[in-house]
Parts: sequence; structure tokens; C-alpha cells
Amino acid sequence: MEKGIMQLFSNLTERDRDIQYESFEELMKIMQEPVDWTYAVWEQLIQALTYKNGHVRASAAQFLCALAAKSDPEERVLEDFLKIWAVTYDEKTETARLTLQAIWKIGLAGQVQRDLVVSYLAKRFQTCLDEKQPALMRYDIIVSFKKLFDETKDPKLLKIAERLIAEEKDVKYKKKYMKAIH
Repeated sequence: MEKGIMQLFSNLTERDRDIQYESFEELMKIMQEPVDWTYAVWEQLIQALTYKNGHVRASAAQFLCALAAKSDPEERVLEDFLKIWAVTYDEKTETARLTLQAIWKIGLAGQVQRDLVVSYLAKRFQTCLDEKQPALMRYDIIVSFKKLFDETKDPKLLKIAERLIAEEKDVKYKKKYMKAIH
């Protein structure tokens, strides 16, 4: 792994929040294209999903989702998906939401990954009513379907999202969700 990438990961532990944020943003930008260092950091990121710091957990999950999308030829995400998914239930709402907002990217890796993500998102939409902030969770899920559709042009994704939205009983939220996918 090149020193520049190593330095960006190292910067994530700096005390200076601006350095942390800039490094995070730069790494996310780099991961939008395939990289050859995925497995040099994969296990560390998996371990970081359970660290005490919620910010670290969220960042690790977001990195894993981004790497899975374009740089996981061994399809390790299939083995580790549930570890990432567990962070969507994090005790810290922000950590859970940041992970939920990123998990759709795994669906870009291939049909098996897409089917996995879609099934988990759909089930979560139906079961999240007892969680903290269910309307926000549902909104994030619908936006995930839209983003995945925008990237794949798979019309089944919008049909699933519309079917889920039809289950919403609150008209205000139903309108908000419909607006998110159209």
C-alpha cells in the first residue's frame, strides 16, 4: 500500500478534527474507483466496527461499504456483511444512520450482493417501527433504494421501494418517501 494512503488512514486518528475529516473525505473519494489495497486494510476495518468510539465504527462501516462496491474481487463482504449490518443497529443513532446510508453501495458489487442488501433493507423497513427514529430509518432506506437504482438502473428497485412506501400508514411520511424516489 502506498505511503499516501497509509498516511490518510493514520490521519483518521489525529486529534485535529479537520485533519480527520479531510482524510476521511479523501479516502472516500479515492474509493469511488477500484483500489488494489482493499485487503491490506479490510481486517482492521472489520475490527473497528466494534470499537468504543461511534465515529470510528461509522467510518469503518462506510469504508467497508465503499470498498465492497468496487474493490472486493474476493467478495469478502459476503462473509462480513452481518458485521457491517450490525452497525446499522448501533446504540448511537448517528452511527447507525451513517452506516445505513452507506450500505446500499455493497449492492454495486454484483447481483448476489445487491439481492442481499435489498432483502435486508426491505425487511428493516418493515421491522424498524420499534426502533429510535423509525421515520428517519425508513427515509434512509428509501433513499438507499433510489441511489442503488440511480447507479444500476434496475427497475425492480423502485418497485420494491414503492411497495414498501405503500405500507406506510402516515400520509405525511408516505409523501416524503415518494418524493425521495421520484
